[in-house]
Amino acid sequence: MRGVLRMTLLATAVMGFAGAALAEDWKLEKEDDGVKVFLSPVAGSKYKAYRGVVDIKADVAKINALQEDVAGSCKWIHACAEMRLLKTEGDNSWTYSKIDMPWPVTGRDVVIHVTTEKTADGGLIRHLKAEPTYIPEEKGEIRVPKLIGEWKLVPKGAGVTEVTYQVQTEPGGSIPSWLANSFVVDAPMNTLKGLRSAAEK
Repeated sequence: MRGVLRMTLLATAVMGFAGAALAEDWKLEKEDDGVKVFLSPVAGSKYKAYRGVVDIKADVAKINALQEDVAGSCKWIHACAEMRLLKTEGDNSWTYSKIDMPWPVTGRDVVIHVTTEKTADGGLIRHLKAEPTYIPEEKGEIRVPKLIGEWKLVPKGAGVTEVTYQVQTEPGGSIPSWLANSFVVDAPMNTLKGLRSAAEK
């Protein structure tokens, strides 16, 4: 179960990267209640990448435990309808998530390969990459074909951790512009607020 990020989160992220390395022109889009959301255009994609940053009054171990709880993490991940662990091998995990979409937009699902690495400062980085053919597609869902992202947990001392959540994705199918524009802001904003609330209890 280690390293899973079930946070696949978002994978729940259904809106933002096609090649994480291509998103570098970050501009602050919104700041609310201590959470900052930055957006960046992505070459060759009509969807922007997003990056959310927040300081959480909890240590890396506690936040890591919340991310390791696959089913539980769905409660604080934006638009998460379902999440489950498919497989774990050492620091590699595969998760499956269903993403709620407002009617009449078809719901999305995504399989995420999560690779977890420990950093020298006591933090963690979870690398996210969609693997759309890992399991057969499910009826009634559109499989997310591309997603690249990461979670970064950086200890700041005094029991505080800086959490960065970054995603770039191609959601597949057709997404109305109003939904795409709101999702890239709401996903990191609401997910980080939810994670903070759970971690600071």
